[in-house]
Amino acid sequence: MSAKIRMNTEYRNKFYNRIKDVFEKEETQEQQAFLQARESFNHLQKSTFELAKQVVERSYPTEDVDTLRVFKKRYGDPCDVVAKDKCFYFAHNEDVDDEGENKETKSHFDFGLFGNVNGQEYSSEDTEHFAHAYFREELKEKGCNPDIIAQQSGKDSNPHKTKHVDMCNKALGKSGGNDDGIGMTKYFNDSFYADVIGTSYCRSRAIACTKDEYNIFLAWRSAKAKVVTTHQTWINSIMKQCDQLKIGLKAYRYLSEGIELASELGIKVDEAELIKTNSTGLTIYNPTNLANMIKGMKNKEQTREQKIYERMKYEKESVN
Repeated sequence: MSAKIRMNTEYRNKFYNRIKDVFEKEETQEQQAFLQARESFNHLQKSTFELAKQVVERSYPTEDVDTLRVFKKRYGDPCDVVAKDKCFYFAHNEDVDDEGENKETKSHFDFGLFGNVNGQEYSSEDTEHFAHAYFREELKEKGCNPDIIAQQSGKDSNPHKTKHVDMCNKALGKSGGNDDGIGMTKYFNDSFYADVIGTSYCRSRAIACTKDEYNIFLAWRSAKAKVVTTHQTWINSIMKQCDQLKIGLKAYRYLSEGIELASELGIKVDEAELIKTNSTGLTIYNPTNLANMIKGMKNKEQTREQKIYERMKYEKESVN
């Protein structure tokens, strides 16, 4: 019966979303690279902050912090100079310039969820990209699209992107200004504060560290940036497959073709979820050929011989 049922837009969208969901859950190299990058960052976040706290306490000893708090309690606002912070300028003087003189090397390191990934003091799109990727599963459960920044990479700002970015930020509990935020943002940030002395912004209080310690901070920040780049690569791979899927679906006239495509991709889809398109009937997008093309785009573990075989098989079937 399904061979005589024509597609329509509603069925097409259901079918597309079902297959896209499968693409996102597949254990490809790109997906695993992202998950490993996130796990590596988790490990480094904790150990690197412990080092950062030690460095901070060398400049602002705990006993001095305690004394100043006693003074604040006794004298009030004039002695209100102790605060908790999660971002710091660390600096060392072990590098030399062209004349052999010691020079200061410093950078900004922010341990907050929306902290920078490139050493800049102020937030950029990468900071939101990291936060969305880090809590990707939690945001998906809340009906948000945590992949929106990756999906819109290279495109101008637009209402669609802004809408989904704002939804993600709200779900994470991001707040404006320098406060802690709420919800998941506060949960993340709460473990990464250290006591500092002073009333100025962190730009004016470069904290001394050794070159080796500084390099550890750089490695941690690179691990944070890698969460963003691996997430972008993974989403790019899914989008390439989905682009071909969209084109192919437009060539189908009957549900039977959608059923065959799903079967070739190893996906079970209920007939009610299938889709329709007004097609041109391009041969390259018959269900078997399209499935082979999409499977060939997945960067799963394959030998060189397997990849050559799959490519030759696809080209042969496309001709036929």
